[in-house]
Amino acid sequence: MSTAKNTRELDLSAFPPGTITEYSTLVCLACIFDLFTNQLSLAPRTAYSEIRRYAPSIEELTAPQAVRPFFDSEEKHPRCPYCNAARRWHSRLDTFRIEGGKSTDAARRALAKSLPTKDNQFQFIETKSDRRRLFFDWLETQRSKLELDDDSWLIEATRAFLERLEPKSNWSEVFTDLRAVRRSQRLKEGWEREGSRLFLSPSVYNEVLIVQYLISRSHTQSGHTFEGRITLVELIRRLRYSGYLVTNEITGSDQFEILEKLVEKLSGGSARTKLYYVVDRRDFLDKVKSVYSRYAT
Repeated sequence: MSTAKNTRELDLSAFPPGTITEYSTLVCLACIFDLFTNQLSLAPRTAYSEIRRYAPSIEELTAPQAVRPFFDSEEKHPRCPYCNAARRWHSRLDTFRIEGGKSTDAARRALAKSLPTKDNQFQFIETKSDRRRLFFDWLETQRSKLELDDDSWLIEATRAFLERLEPKSNWSEVFTDLRAVRRSQRLKEGWEREGSRLFLSPSVYNEVLIVQYLISRSHTQSGHTFEGRITLVELIRRLRYSGYLVTNEITGSDQFEILEKLVEKLSGGSARTKLYYVVDRRDFLDKVKSVYSRYAT
């Protein structure tokens, strides 16, 4: 999905970075008005009223591949890929997914109270998911936004994972001017920074390698990690040699069975979790009114 920023951005600074996922997509109002006025034969005023009440589904707003009337574009002056309508006919819908839990509940309730309720400028949707699906969604988000052809993504992916692992830590400060991430031979758990280097305990470092492998394995013939390009067999061999598999009681001889258990460990498996979506409809409502004025005249 596109990640264009709204000039009226929501203040999400109270949320740990690893608990928020942002989505943005464009919707062609020319396509929508054409559907209501030409195909459904509604008068412009009636169409306007119906469209203002329109509430897209979460699937439409967050789909990796947008479908009509939604589309994604990084161009400064995009045209609708379906009807060729110019930018003035487009509206942007920004969606923010908040993961439920102790680290976000208070901030989420405060955000809901602070937002205007007039004209349904913001849509609130609560759903449930499991930790495994959420983990794969997160991996896909990282894969789509990281520049995997540039080795700097390895440190960015490490930060993103640590933000999920310890959401209350100030990772922005920890990663400022950071040059390298290393496995610590001294730490038994956690992490510490020395100069421009970040040292991770063997367990955390191994989990970073697993995440890097999972993010990059579809981009190249093997996973790309701090330890270089490695296959699944090589990754498992390293994890076994370091004692990670024994410590986490991960057994088995089949590499894919072991990979499934690693994913179960990192993701939390089938444990249920609540997700809260906040849909910013302000630009949509403004543009609908503008488009209606053109139809009405």
